[in-house]
Amino acid sequence: MATVPAPAGGDRRRGGLLRHRDFRLLWVAQASSKLGSSVTSVAMPLVAVATLNATTFETAILYAAPWLPWLIIGLPAGAWVDRLRRRPVMILGDTASMLLFLSVPVAAWLDVLTIGHLLAVAFAAGTAAVFFQTAYQAYLPSLLDKRVLPEGNAKLQGTESAMQVAGPGVAGLLAQLAGAVTAVLLDALSFAASALCLWAIRFREPREPRPAAANLFREIAEGIRFVARDPYLRVLTAFGAVSNLGLIGYQSILVVFLVRDIGVSAGVVGLLFAAISCGGVLGAVIATPISRRFGTARGMLLCEAGALPFALLIPLAGPGLRLVLLVAGGLVIGVGVVAGNVLKGAFRQQYTPPQLLGRVLVSMQFLSLGAIPVGALIAGTLGSALGVRPTMWIMTSGLTLTGLILLIGPMKHRRDLPERPEQASSVGR
Repeated sequence: MATVPAPAGGDRRRGGLLRHRDFRLLWVAQASSKLGSSVTSVAMPLVAVATLNATTFETAILYAAPWLPWLIIGLPAGAWVDRLRRRPVMILGDTASMLLFLSVPVAAWLDVLTIGHLLAVAFAAGTAAVFFQTAYQAYLPSLLDKRVLPEGNAKLQGTESAMQVAGPGVAGLLAQLAGAVTAVLLDALSFAASALCLWAIRFREPREPRPAAANLFREIAEGIRFVARDPYLRVLTAFGAVSNLGLIGYQSILVVFLVRDIGVSAGVVGLLFAAISCGGVLGAVIATPISRRFGTARGMLLCEAGALPFALLIPLAGPGLRLVLLVAGGLVIGVGVVAGNVLKGAFRQQYTPPQLLGRVLVSMQFLSLGAIPVGALIAGTLGSALGVRPTMWIMTSGLTLTGLILLIGPMKHRRDLPERPEQASSVGR
């Protein structure tokens, strides 16, 4: 098929990205898959805890399983994605995820569902997600002009956050009415819808030219060196990894904390997660105004470092009105994390040379997302040994301190982040 040139972000005078057909399809595909994934993020632990009577450690392992592939294949995945066109990779990832999640309700209906089955599905779907997420982030800059790339990122992040609001509520409602296993079926259907939308996109990005004798390990090393030598990407990677230890640590046992320590029902769990996720929607909305008012560098510091101390409200939660503390803490963290992710995502996509983007993304995510299973395993181990609430205190206390990492390096001296690596040495603005 002939290559269709990118529409350069659309004509902003005639509707901008809303008139960009291919972006709309990508947007709908993302919304569909994120809604299903958001449902599953609550439904799978509920299946484990309520249906299969999983322990705290087993629940934490289930939370960690989708993220383990980042540690195993994350780095080579970036090099492979840089060699391929990204849209077919995303379609294949969606199709694989659909079949995997479909196996959960089928196994439950046949009365053969086990914790081992859930772990296997979570791990395999996480493997598909490594390729999808890498290809998705590298695909967007080829689809949109760099002038509207921040707007595109904000719309996608906002939609992702909106789906995180809707998903837990849907999961809780389905769990109450038809069982948590039925909620997983919705995720399988959402991946099917996403694959169809991606298939309908007309734009075909050009394949990046590569040397005839390209070496996989040399290409991986090139991406790692770029991140390790860059003062901005290096600090952002370290911050992402360390903050995820605490962030995912408490989130991995949050369902156990709510169901067994506080004693709320599956439906209330869904409503609480939905309320907390409203912070992500607000974060996506305010990210661009904050960057314009304070600058991208200062805005990122304000969002990330300013929000994390509110995590200390979460272990104070209890029955009745004390649940407000959980919602308030999670809400503010959601605002800061999502707003920071919007600014960070646009920065990486503009700052990194296109031929390196896939490898740079996974080099950063290898540590930042690879820390997720580590945080979950730490929380699961501590939760089994010390109890769930003391572990929540340990995880959230560590999280509050991680914003200090962003003060290392040149970011604290700048108003705005640089647009190209050669500008990185210019500290003043």
